[in-house]
Amino acid sequence: MAWKTLDDIDMKGKAVLVRVDLNVPVEDGSVTDATRIERIVPTIRDIMAKGGKPVLMAHFDRPKGKRVPEMSLSLIREDVERILGVPVVFADDCIGAPAKTAVAALKEGEVLLLENTRFHEGEEKNDAMFAASLAALGEVYVNDAFSAAHRAHASTEGVAHRLPSAAGRLMEAELKALTAALTEPERPVVAVVGGAKVSTKLDLLGNLVRKVNTLVIGGGMANTFLAAQGHDVGTSLAEHDMADTVREIMAKAEEAACEIVLPVDVVCATEFKAHADHVTVPADACPSDRMILDAGPETVARIAQVFEGAKTLIWNGPLGAFEIEPFDAATVAAARKAAELTKAGHLVSVAGGGDTVAALNAAGVADDFTYVSAAGGAFLEWMEGKTLPGVAALDQD
Repeated sequence: MAWKTLDDIDMKGKAVLVRVDLNVPVEDGSVTDATRIERIVPTIRDIMAKGGKPVLMAHFDRPKGKRVPEMSLSLIREDVERILGVPVVFADDCIGAPAKTAVAALKEGEVLLLENTRFHEGEEKNDAMFAASLAALGEVYVNDAFSAAHRAHASTEGVAHRLPSAAGRLMEAELKALTAALTEPERPVVAVVGGAKVSTKLDLLGNLVRKVNTLVIGGGMANTFLAAQGHDVGTSLAEHDMADTVREIMAKAEEAACEIVLPVDVVCATEFKAHADHVTVPADACPSDRMILDAGPETVARIAQVFEGAKTLIWNGPLGAFEIEPFDAATVAAARKAAELTKAGHLVSVAGGGDTVAALNAAGVADDFTYVSAAGGAFLEWMEGKTLPGVAALDQD
């Protein structure tokens, strides 16, 4: 990829169309988690420092091409202004006269926030005329929404072909981190993949066994692997109909010399509830009336050993039912080990996905990983080896 950064484009005196992710949770008119707004601050500040006038494009919720008042970006204008620390003007449409007038009136030192791009059907259809209408508002395009880069929408892909384009600071950081983790990693490479179902991560597993040296399987997925090996997993969450698929994945891993690490001991409980009655047993000895909710201490010790021998770690998904104690133990212990090795300079650690971020935050180590991606679908598709339209459109070669 030969994408440009903010350092490669002259922005002085120019209107800079910036695709950002402002799809933040709002309850009772208040933003409950402003992380996505906070993450665009470096890009906006750098554009303004270079003399550019930022014009923000974003989607908000799923209005499906219709104007829905409860999904207006005007609801978060004050939050954006407060976090950016500069005046933020709002235009009640993202194309046409309201947008053009607002861009023309934009003063240096101000930021313009355009109305929800998804109020128009042309956004998700990547309609050429709609993309051209957006592009007409600026002289430079910056994409800082890696989390939306797996969508070929007008504001994420179409506009990039019509204006000089660059990656924003957040996009740049994501691409560098993911390139270091999967495209050009320092080996050995370890991937931790957890979560509920194998069926939702087939492409991911198929790609990783060809790219990493060791693959650690956790969560409900591990139960499916154990069941495919003929072990009784009791009342555990498991996809028994995926047994043949699991055996195919294991065969591919063996061909690629990728070691798969499964639990050797498990924590089994009578019900899915915090502090439910539980026992720790070998992975092949789950009682028929209990469910596996976490990996055991021997498994954690094995994972720690794998981490110690690695140079690069990619993490997506928890090792157990991290939402409820004490079944968060394996995830927390492994995360803290990865953080310790990262801080000591022995490991490059990159993590992503909603549950993963929540688990690392719960363990108190999110800030100690090399990079934690807030992108869900885009992070997964990158790990699956897929081309992301919003990234490919930035390629200038």
